Amino acid sequence: MYYFTADEHYGHANIIDYCSRPFVSIEEMDEELIRRHNIKINNNNENTIIHAGDFTLSNNKNYIDNIIKRLNGNHIFLKGSHDYWLKKDYQYIWERKIGQDYIVVCHYAMRTWARSHYNTWQLYGHSHGKLKPEGKQWDIGVDNNDFYPLALWEIRHIMNERPDNFNFIKKKRIGG
Repeated sequence: MYYFTADEHYGHANIIDYCSRPFVSIEEMDEELIRRHNIKINNNNENTIIHAGDFTLSNNKNYIDNIIKRLNGNHIFLKGSHDYWLKKDYQYIWERKIGQDYIVVCHYAMRTWARSHYNTWQLYGHSHGKLKPEGKQWDIGVDNNDFYPLALWEIRHIMNERPDNFNFIKKKRIGG
């Protein structure tokens, strides 16, 4: 199973005020994010979580390793605007076909993306729920999703309700 999230900002005190998060301290925020993550995601090798950037601003390896160790699942981290801790071997974009769904994940919302003209999906963060999605897009940041990661089945449900991409090429029927 795949899960998607972004903009956790572990250890970032200012994000509480910037985004009006309902926490009184970094510790409370971190613990609640971990709790909500682990409620949704079982700790087995079948769950992969795509973190679409801004996991933490911290460069403290022990702090970061401790957070990751406490989070259930296998993790793929994409670089966001604050991920200074990702020093090498990082990606900005993750794309994959899962079943019939082609998904492009990036920290930033895009106007067009790989195969968008075929109505593929783009999942993004960075905007903390303040940027309206266009077509088959969704802000997967915690601020936009009650501080929970989203399962693939939840993304499918959201996309079924979303309009087509503006550049979607609809197949035209020739003949009767």
